[in-house]
Amino acid sequence: MINQMLFVEFLCVYAFQPATAFWRAVEVDVLKRFMPTAGAALDLGCGDGKLTAILLEQLPAASLILVGVDGDPDETEQAARFPFYARVHTCWASSIPEAAQTFGHIFSNSVLEHIQDIEATIAEVARLLKPGGTFTFTVPAPGFHAYLRGPLLSGTTREAYLQEMDRRLAHYRYWSVDEWQVLLNRYGLVIEQQAEYFHSGEVRRWETISRFTAGVLYALSGRQRAPIEIQKKSGLRQLQNRWQLPCWLAALLARLLAAGVRQTGRENGCLLIQARRI
Repeated sequence: MINQMLFVEFLCVYAFQPATAFWRAVEVDVLKRFMPTAGAALDLGCGDGKLTAILLEQLPAASLILVGVDGDPDETEQAARFPFYARVHTCWASSIPEAAQTFGHIFSNSVLEHIQDIEATIAEVARLLKPGGTFTFTVPAPGFHAYLRGPLLSGTTREAYLQEMDRRLAHYRYWSVDEWQVLLNRYGLVIEQQAEYFHSGEVRRWETISRFTAGVLYALSGRQRAPIEIQKKSGLRQLQNRWQLPCWLAALLARLLAAGVRQTGRENGCLLIQARRI
């Protein structure tokens, strides 16, 4: 069952991204259980910092020294405004301007599936981690595709629908735990814990919300621009950075969007992995 308090918080700050708010509310509820509470930590793919701000609220006793990294200068400009970041870098995840063995923990929330050169990124993670340090990340899993309802129009095949969805989301992989372990092992990272989340009903509810929000924007752009680029071009992203949805309205919207979500299968659409640097 979705954490309604988290969903409301995410809707407040992501007023024009309700599907993203839904997904983040589910995964942060899982991620918070695996987060450290002290030491130097790298937020790999920090975005605008809003997710991390909400995540830290779930860790009231935390005393982390955080460094943020993202490749989008518009996002890092927003992230740098949060006082909990000691530094924020605008760079590729495969080339981070920090010394080797700087961090006791690296976390990455729904980022690795968007990176084409994933091997270079994992190599950089291994370089930056102290021996014994942990790398925690969330990613879509093989079950994600399986639970999507598929196209509404009969003229579109399911395979074409899935390919279009992956292009819109910029998803390059849906690996299993075993597939991740093969890559992590090459760089001295061993999986110690894992958790599945985003069950069938949540995947399909996200799909429905996304279909009529980001999906519409994507279609109107001629399927040429990612939703975040459309938001920037239209000014919605800038407005979202200056304005929050009122809490009472977010609470009402959260109840409506999450109403009646039920799990119908045993698999889950997403995966959290925590690996340790040996």
